[in-house]
Amino acid sequence: MKKLSFQFYKRTDVVLIAGELIGKVIVTNFDGKITSGRIVETEAYIGLSDRASHSFGGKRTARNEHMYADAATAYVYICYGMHHLFNVVTNAKHIPDAILIRAVEPIAGIDIMLNRTGKVKLDSSLTKGPGNAAKALGISKNNSGINLLRNEIYIADDGFEIQHTLIGTSRRIGVESSGDAALKPYRFYVKGNRFVSSYPNK
Repeated sequence: MKKLSFQFYKRTDVVLIAGELIGKVIVTNFDGKITSGRIVETEAYIGLSDRASHSFGGKRTARNEHMYADAATAYVYICYGMHHLFNVVTNAKHIPDAILIRAVEPIAGIDIMLNRTGKVKLDSSLTKGPGNAAKALGISKNNSGINLLRNEIYIADDGFEIQHTLIGTSRRIGVESSGDAALKPYRFYVKGNRFVSSYPNK
């Protein structure tokens, strides 16, 4: 299993990268507790021109500052006051493109994930949706700004390949107030995977 390189993240097409992250593996290592999951759902956000993005029009705040960091930086923000959502920063520094990791399929450290989430047994709710996925992987707002080339959080290629026909695209979820941007097909997911958000996943 090989970590994705800085060059992978630095490319200018965030939508392309979001699609290519499908099937890759997120690994977290906090205090010796290793967990991992295969990415099965992502959403791309084109920072400056995308009305659904936190950085639309060059908006820059304490909350979204890490979107303007170098490629391969983690951007984690809190949604609804409780859900910590993990994003991957791409493109060049000061160009705030990012990809939301919406869902993963658990691979390793499932017992640790269950403990973190207070669940008794593995089911699709463990890592379905960005808040659940981050919580199970142990990712929180405190991890925002981490370099994804290090060992605390990284994304790797283990050689697994998903047939192109099994990767679906759709409009993004929860951005309905973003005008025409809400209709953009910037969401990618593995068709029929039980860990993918419920709409649509076929």
